[in-house]
Parts: sequence; structure tokens; C-alpha cells
Amino acid sequence: MSADVLVINCGSSSIKYELFDGETLRPLADGLVERVGEEESGFRYQAGERTRTRAAPIPDHDAGMALIADTLTDPEVGRLRDADELFAVGHRVVHGGERFVESTLVTPEVIAAIEEYARFAPLHNPANLVGIRAAQRLFSQAPQVAVFDTAFHQTMPPGAYLYALPYGCYEDHGIRRYGFHGTSHRYLTLEAARVLGRPPDEVRLITCHLGNGCSISAVAGGRCLDTSMGFTPLEGLVMGTRSGDLDPALVPVLAEALGLATDEVIRLLNEESGLLGLSGVSNDMREVERAAAEGNRRAELALEVFCYRVRKYIGAYLAALGGAEAVVFSAGIGENSPEVRRRVCTGLGELGIELDDLANESAQGSVADISVADARVRVLVIATDEERMIAEDTYEIARSVRQASAG
Repeated sequence: MSADVLVINCGSSSIKYELFDGETLRPLADGLVERVGEEESGFRYQAGERTRTRAAPIPDHDAGMALIADTLTDPEVGRLRDADELFAVGHRVVHGGERFVESTLVTPEVIAAIEEYARFAPLHNPANLVGIRAAQRLFSQAPQVAVFDTAFHQTMPPGAYLYALPYGCYEDHGIRRYGFHGTSHRYLTLEAARVLGRPPDEVRLITCHLGNGCSISAVAGGRCLDTSMGFTPLEGLVMGTRSGDLDPALVPVLAEALGLATDEVIRLLNEESGLLGLSGVSNDMREVERAAAEGNRRAELALEVFCYRVRKYIGAYLAALGGAEAVVFSAGIGENSPEVRRRVCTGLGELGIELDDLANESAQGSVADISVADARVRVLVIATDEERMIAEDTYEIARSVRQASAG
């Protein structure tokens, strides 16, 4: 049997997948199924020089997963002789509540818990379950592993995760801050510690996952102490289409002013706000930066608000941690926007954060140190790799399961 691990990220209308050698964590193939259920669905697969694309209706996730399985075992372009050769399947699951503090083997009890937490993540957990069930049918011999976005943040102390609501709201209904992007923040923690030449339990880090969705975490001793996202991924930083932090009293005010129902206001905050709402240009930071450079005032304001919010959180987390060895920028914006990194770090010299302008402008590759040589706090750019993290967890759990079965 091979050591190949398939990583599945199943969204409401898409399936992102990547195949790894579980022993070496070398990527072997990857692809995307998009616009599931629409008339013009898309399918992409690449394994080295071998590629396959398709533009045809893919009616549901089961059909999409079947297409992935057929392509992975295709004699011309596939990497597997048959479905039973697959060592394990790892699944990104958005919400694991307080129950799951680490990745876990999928069992009927785990599936029931993921269903239960769907009330906290109605757009994500049901889609994640569709991927799990389809993979169980198609790769029936392979252990299935769930890797939770919320797990890394379950080390937050009560002072960080509790809202100042009547305590019964937490005790009876689970209303608290959970945090998301945890797999990315965990990867960044381990990689930053490696770059710094220190064990993870000896460093204090501020990890900034800045993409269309954005979150920032305070990490000490390899454990999350605080993170910007809360009960849902709406809280915290300004994002592509999400507002981030705002006064909750605005919800009824917006409802009355705009003639909207409460659920419509929540949709506005999630889908029409953030960079898109402020700039009127795009939710894509590249387009916002371009428009700002051309003199678009609203785009400049969107850029200013976005960077100010990140800078403010960095300052707060430096206080929470009592200092830090490094600030890490990652994800689409964090890895690719020197302008955002420059604006975020400007004025933080008294806190030990100083950029090397040339290093910042030329940063590329998987890791770059963009701070001046004598800065007290290193500033790192690290390409996040959530799929690799999922593959690593999945391989280790599946190997233990297979060893126990063999014994």
C-alpha cells in the first residue's frame, strides 16, 4: 500500500483537494472542483506535467468527489492504481466547538458532533460532512481524519474566549469566542519557531493570516492565547467582504435604516462590507491598492482602515503576550502585499518592529525575514500551507490506526 494521503476541503459549492506522500509530505497532485450544482461547473487536476480540465455540469458534491477519485486512479494521469491504495483521507472541518482540541479519526460519534456544531457554522460544517461521507463511500478502506479550524484556539483562557454576557449564554448555549484559521496559525507557529531556531514552546508570536478572510493570533509556548475571530468568522479584522469588529447595536439600526430583516443585515456584514463595502471597487486587495494608487479616495480609505485594524491588534497582542519574538505575515495579502506590510508596521519602531524596506519589497518564496538586522522583534513572511498540516496530522493518525489494527 502507498503512503498517499488525500486532503479534502469541501465548501458549499467547491471541493479543493491535494494528494501528498504522507511519509515525506511531498505534494503529488492537486486540483479544484468549482461551481458545483451550476450549469457550467469546472474541474481542474494537475500532477506534475499531467493535467486534466473539464467544463461541464457537476450536479452535486458526490459527483465531484467521484470525478476526483476517477482522475486519481486514471491510468494516464492518475497517481493511484485503485481507490483501495489510498492510505488515508484528511478533511478540513470548520467548527469543532469545545470538544475537539486536536485532529481526530472520523467515527459515527465525530460525525454526530460535526452535525451538532453545524448550528454554529451552517455554511461550512454541512458541506464538510458531504465531503466526509462521499470519501467514506469512494475510499472505503482508508481511515478518514477530521482536522478542525477551531482546534488550535481551544487553548485560549476564559478571559480571552468569554463574552461579557449573562453566563448562562455560554453555559447553556455555547456562546463564546472560538476562533478560526487555526490550522494555518498552527502551521505558522511551527514554521516561525523553526526559522527562529527555537522550540515552539520557547517563543511568543503574533501570526497574521491576511487573505480574503483575515485573522490574527497571539501565541505563546506553541499555544494560542487569543485570536481575533470569535463566535463566527465575522469578528475581528477588516476582510474582503466582512466588516470585522463593530458595535452590535448597529444591527437593529441598520435594519431600520435600510429596511432589512436581521438575517439580511448579517448577510450585508458578511458579504457586502469590508474592503468591498468601503472601497466600492473590489474585495481583492490588489484591485484596492491599484485604485488607491490612481487616486481613488474610497480605495485609499479602505486600505487605511484595513491596515490600521491589523496594526491595532498587533499592539494589543504585544501587550497580551508581554512582548514577542516575531510577527508573521501570511496568506494571500500577507504574503504578497509589501504595501500592506509597510503600512501595518509603520510607527511600531518603539515596540521593536522595524522593516527593512528593500527586504519587504523583494520578499518571495516560502520564508523571508523582512526586519532590519537589529530589530528586537523579527518580522517574517511565511507562505502558509494548511493542506500540508492536514496531511501530516492525517498520516500520523491513520498510521496509528493501521498499526493498532495490524497488532
